[in-house]
Amino acid sequence: MTAVVWFRDDLRLSGHAALAAAGRAAPAFVLDAGFAGLGGAAKWWLHHGLAALAADIAARGGRLVLARGEAGAALAEIAAAAGADAVHAHAARIPAERAAQEEARRVLAAHGVRLVLHAGALLHDPASLRSGAGTPYAVFTPFWRAFAAREEAWLSAPAAAEPRFAPGPQGLALDDLGLLPDHPWGDKLAARWKVGEAAAERRLEDFVAEGLAAYARGRDRPDLSATSRLSPHLRWGHLSPHRVWRRVRAAMDADPAAQPGGWAFLRQLAWREFAHHVLAAHPQMACENIKPGFDAFPWVEDAAAFARWTRGETGYPLVDAAMRELWATGWMHNRGRMVAASFLVKHLRCDWRAGLAWFDDALVDADPALDPFGWQWVAGSGADAAPYFRIFNPVLQAQKFDPEGAYRARWGAVAGPPPMVEHGAARAAALDAWRGLAKNSHN
Repeated sequence: MTAVVWFRDDLRLSGHAALAAAGRAAPAFVLDAGFAGLGGAAKWWLHHGLAALAADIAARGGRLVLARGEAGAALAEIAAAAGADAVHAHAARIPAERAAQEEARRVLAAHGVRLVLHAGALLHDPASLRSGAGTPYAVFTPFWRAFAAREEAWLSAPAAAEPRFAPGPQGLALDDLGLLPDHPWGDKLAARWKVGEAAAERRLEDFVAEGLAAYARGRDRPDLSATSRLSPHLRWGHLSPHRVWRRVRAAMDADPAAQPGGWAFLRQLAWREFAHHVLAAHPQMACENIKPGFDAFPWVEDAAAFARWTRGETGYPLVDAAMRELWATGWMHNRGRMVAASFLVKHLRCDWRAGLAWFDDALVDADPALDPFGWQWVAGSGADAAPYFRIFNPVLQAQKFDPEGAYRARWGAVAGPPPMVEHGAARAAALDAWRGLAKNSHN
């Protein structure tokens, strides 16, 4: 029997639980309202990810059916054309998408079609882990201990099976989805990234072979090529987190020298899972402070200052290099993300939600869980957050993490405008605002 397989941000054929369960699959992608807030860089990535997935399916004799509109109605139409009585999909990892899946289930049921959901987008069910008090974790370290104790659950690889495809309707052309940007930004991204499952596998293997052993020592250095750059491939599901975890663990088992780097990297995968755990407990994390005491924080609205930050013209070379890297490549080193975000919310006291919106538009790996989680972590309003009074000194950060200035030079940020704010004065003003907030919250 044929079944429709509903792809969203799981654009791969290997290690795909829904595809494996479907038997003869009619693969489909629906551009529905859940993609309405997607930023420009992410749309570019999605376009090319769909092109790569369609090519992989075509090479195996199938066709990826593209549609747009309400997911349930579109999938019901595809199921009818393919003679399918079921739709298989990975259970969504975002609360809003889970609600959309349930609405699609209702619409499909009215057409006599079952929606069958499978685990696979994450290593764990975000709502499943609980503290000893029975509440969601709010601090990473105890979450990590509980999470790592479940490792056996995802270490065993599922049996590999070559997918079988059934004929489906013609669907839309990829260009009809309108995902590509209208300006030449996409050309810059194309020069930096290869998109799709095969490219993701190559990047994973290159990292394991060349970067894993040194990852613990070098991951905080933006001047070094010491990170995996797997984040967009994980974001769009060209690789499953299970595949990445198992590959890293195999490398650690084969080479004891890879153990420190391997564990440091696996903790970063767990940090991704923790962001989803927190999002499950706080579904409005992208727009509401997790700590409600921050609701009264006196953010400063300064459009000119915000624009200088986006252009990498703050006068602090490490911040400016990070922002220029983002605009040129659709990606930013994690140390740069922390320092640039801290500068915006603490030196300029701009609302973290403005920074989140900019990152969401410019990052190819823009993630609806990790990004708001990270911004609230920096702002001090989130779970396991850096306290507001921890304010990165961008000069000292540059000296420590870019000691030779290679990263700043790479992005033309060594000689620039004078600093738009003086660090000591900006730090003092931020601390005064925080103390006022803390004082008022106790009155």
